[in-house]
Amino acid sequence: MVSWRVVRGARLGAMGRWLTVVGAAGGAGLLLLSALGWALGHAQPGTGAGVRLVWCLLPVAVTVQLAAAVARAQPLGWPNSGLAAVGLGRTATVLIGAAGAALACAVGSGLALLLFVYLRGDLGGVPYSGSASGVLGAGHHLPVAGAATLLSVVPLTAAGVAAAALWQPKPARKPGAAPVGLPWGVALTATGLAVQVSAPRGDALPLPSGLGSVSPATAAGWLIASAGLVVAGPGLVHLCGRLLALHRPGAMRLLAGRALQQEARRIGRPLGLLCATATAAVAAYDLQNGDGQRLGPLTAFAAGLIAVCVLAIAGTAVLEARSARARSTAALRDLGASPGLLRGAVALRAGVLLAVAIPLTAVIAGLATVPATR
Repeated sequence: MVSWRVVRGARLGAMGRWLTVVGAAGGAGLLLLSALGWALGHAQPGTGAGVRLVWCLLPVAVTVQLAAAVARAQPLGWPNSGLAAVGLGRTATVLIGAAGAALACAVGSGLALLLFVYLRGDLGGVPYSGSASGVLGAGHHLPVAGAATLLSVVPLTAAGVAAAALWQPKPARKPGAAPVGLPWGVALTATGLAVQVSAPRGDALPLPSGLGSVSPATAAGWLIASAGLVVAGPGLVHLCGRLLALHRPGAMRLLAGRALQQEARRIGRPLGLLCATATAAVAAYDLQNGDGQRLGPLTAFAAGLIAVCVLAIAGTAVLEARSARARSTAALRDLGASPGLLRGAVALRAGVLLAVAIPLTAVIAGLATVPATR
């Protein structure tokens, strides 16, 4: 509870990040409960309850990553000397971050259960009868053990991932050294695209909202390509920084390039995750237009939840980088650097990353064909 007592008096940004985790966990919990409600209302075999649960893994995964990112960002502003003075070492910091992530996700899951039960009419009201009411399983007994098991997935997984992220030792490389994952990321992305292009048309894995179906090989290829983008992200950001600082750079170009090289490991993977999400969104949009099928409310809700979580992860990484760069910025100001120069370097970094990420996303989205069948 130490971290939550600190959060009560924290700035609006820290509170907003934790509230975002609570909301994301609540959304993921609602999706998991909707799969359970669909299974209760459609007990016949072959109704796709298991497939609905499988597609819930995507929003659950990004929610867990968001919780881990927020838990990892929280101790950055804590004074290590002050923590040591009260007997909190590295292990205690890891446990505090993991417990904070688990508690935030548990609060969100509890709110999701309360809303789900209310919509079912189990609290004495009238069951919801509007759009997507078929996933509530109203009129059927809600198994407590099943609901508790589903809702415990996000808090427990978030605690484990947050602990692993906080426990990772800092790399013993010199500052600005190039990450080693770029070749592996490129290889994974190329392999994933090759698997998607060569995958046979199949109907083993139906897509949400009646958008057809894909073969397991297509889904596996997309996962491999997405993992490749995440792995290649730090190396790609570092490469952008090196190219930006080449050939007699001026002060603005030198500052922007060196900053990108320093921040490559911190912002590279969120950037790769953002690109992977954008490629999936483009592919889904093309598939929707080709079939003339509109997204259902649950699919739209899941897509919005994924987008919010990915954007929040990227925003948290940017805030981490800004916090880590605070001393350097203060030193530059003491040396007489103008505010316009510092703002220009920030704008130049953002422009270079966008100039690389947008075409890369468009190319990969164009190559990532999704062979769907009705």
